[in-house]
Amino acid sequence: MHLIIAEKHIAAKRIAKILAPGKPKQVRVSGVDTYEYEEDEEKKVFIGLSGHIVKLDFPKAYNNWQKVEAKELVGADIITASTQVKIVAALKKLGKKATRVTIATDYDREGELIGVEALDIIKDVNPDIQFQRVHYSAITPKAIDKAFSNPLNVDFDLADAGHSRQVIDLVWGASLTRYISLAAGRLGKMFLSVGRVQSPTLSLIVEREKEREAFIPKPYWEISAVLKDKNGEKFNVEHRKRRFWDKAEVDAVMARISKGDEAVVTELATSEKTDKPPTPFNTTEFISAASSIGFTAANAMRIAESLYTNGYISYPRTDNTVYPDSLDLRAQIEIFKKGAFKQYALKLLEKKKLVPTKGKKETTDHPPIYPASLAKKSDMNEQEWKLYELVVRRFFATFADPAKWETIRAKFDIKGEDFKANGARLVVPGWRWYYHYNAPEDRLLPKMEEGDKHIVNEIEMVAKETKPPGRYGQGRLIKIMEEMGLGTKATRHDIISKLYSRAYVHGNPLQPTKTAVAVVDTLEKFAPTISKPDMTSKLEADMDRIAEGEIPEEEVLNESREMLEIIFNDLEKNREDISESLRAGLREDKIIGKCSQCGSNLMVMRSKRGGRFIGCEGYPDCNFSLPLPKSGKIVVTDKSCEEHGLYHIRIITSGKRPWNLGCAHCNFIEWQKTREEEKEKQDENKERPESLGDISGIGKVTEEKLADAGICTVEDLCEADAFELAKTTSISVKKIKNWQSEIV
Repeated sequence: MHLIIAEKHIAAKRIAKILAPGKPKQVRVSGVDTYEYEEDEEKKVFIGLSGHIVKLDFPKAYNNWQKVEAKELVGADIITASTQVKIVAALKKLGKKATRVTIATDYDREGELIGVEALDIIKDVNPDIQFQRVHYSAITPKAIDKAFSNPLNVDFDLADAGHSRQVIDLVWGASLTRYISLAAGRLGKMFLSVGRVQSPTLSLIVEREKEREAFIPKPYWEISAVLKDKNGEKFNVEHRKRRFWDKAEVDAVMARISKGDEAVVTELATSEKTDKPPTPFNTTEFISAASSIGFTAANAMRIAESLYTNGYISYPRTDNTVYPDSLDLRAQIEIFKKGAFKQYALKLLEKKKLVPTKGKKETTDHPPIYPASLAKKSDMNEQEWKLYELVVRRFFATFADPAKWETIRAKFDIKGEDFKANGARLVVPGWRWYYHYNAPEDRLLPKMEEGDKHIVNEIEMVAKETKPPGRYGQGRLIKIMEEMGLGTKATRHDIISKLYSRAYVHGNPLQPTKTAVAVVDTLEKFAPTISKPDMTSKLEADMDRIAEGEIPEEEVLNESREMLEIIFNDLEKNREDISESLRAGLREDKIIGKCSQCGSNLMVMRSKRGGRFIGCEGYPDCNFSLPLPKSGKIVVTDKSCEEHGLYHIRIITSGKRPWNLGCAHCNFIEWQKTREEEKEKQDENKERPESLGDISGIGKVTEEKLADAGICTVEDLCEADAFELAKTTSISVKKIKNWQSEIV
């Protein structure tokens, strides 16, 4: 029996369907769906994993944070535990019967490791099993047939590189997270996450925020005018100086110029600007482009993975920006001679020679991201189609001609002051016809010649201030991470997702919380190695060397542990200062604003039962409080309520979109209002009980008690004194009042 192992169930199903001479048979093994068929008197069985089916962990003895020092994790043993019991059982059952195995997981570091993990499970039950590897970049008939016709060897060095990353990230993350969380007193779900790649990335975001806070805006002024030509057509011009830093100077210019003055064209220059086509998509460029049309990095990659496993696009994790010679580019475009992109494909195919653009990065593992097969809009949901179209259009654009713009630079004299206007018109669409995203608009000027005179229709001076550097958007941050060697194409978007889920950042562009600032400040002061990119980029380079077979995995793992030992020595020297620094910073992240009743700080607090609320530091003298949702991480933003002066709150819950709760006081008032309206509505719809038995809580025994007290009708109960009736019947005052309220 020939066993073929794919990375996911859908990939196994698609590959089996492509290779089978007929329809493959679906067979359930140990609760897992497999696909099989007979060929040349040999049974072929396809099984899909679920990514990693085992995980690395520490022995249970290390799980108690209070008893086991964080530093002990640095040299601790690491065990492998199964995460997918059914799949492991199915592999063992099939592996015993198999004569050979083909690993058909994704071809990258992670995919090689996933394949080797499955292979090791099979070798435990069948040590002499023969095995081979297939590489492919798209799950299409052509790519799969070619891959299975040319099997290769398993790359154990590449798998070791993936394994070393798992070990290093586990040891660094677990030990440092435990140490920092204990120092801050943040345990349970509120722990403070620290990571080898995560912390330097967070440091970038915090440093940018500090630059913004330290920025001192500088005032300046701009002068612009609206001119009107002889045909009555209006257009805008701006003063040649653009920014005036001296108020007296700008006032002097404004005093010289007025509505009705003549603007003489002193210079006119027309030229042509060439706009080169974009390079092919690699992972970073794809995420950046997807980010510009509204996708988060994690969502873009999740959808790209789905498009890949369904055979619509090529493998989305790639550094390559050069199409390989092995890819038949004309044939790939011919796929689109029908369907939604027909006109674009036919236009490209008119070219005698297709010469694509090339980026700076060329690798041999996978080609750039390209559309692998034709799809209909009805095949996908809206988001999938949006990204599929992005990939198709980018692919086409890499073969298209440059776009050409006609540009005009005009200068004007108004009472001795120089003004200018720039115009641009797209004259040859070129690649922009195929790839319309973020296209600049035409800026048209009326026809004019040197010496022409126009009339000043309006003149305006605008006061402005210089702005601080912008926060990083997800696409931009991923590019910077790549430049600094932080993470890989397969992990960068996950790192950003973790920063959100840990409530270290919110919004897009990314804004750090005060908790993030406290953690980064503490690390930079007492253990700067963790927050700088040098250490992690060195380890990334070493992992690349493992993959190339230049150094053994054990050497890199030992080196990483030595680095961590040095870091812990620094941490231990400053344990008390670290704890104080973290606790002071974290306290700031709980402050919501000032109490309107006593002026003390309002803070996020916990009740004795563990519930959360906003309470006043002036307690017990001040009892003011506001409710908070029971679950989700609370992020205090820098936006404040104009009416109550409280910072707006955002609630982050794993797997859900963030909830912008806003001002807690406004929210509470709105909740009370809604509750009152609902109560009034219920009361309006409620029928008045006709007899005592119609009132909830009054049964036969209670009705007899009431009758003995002279209460025989609904009206009697309604008019009775609750306290006197309670004495006579031994029924609680609260119950009687509730009945009376129900009647009313």
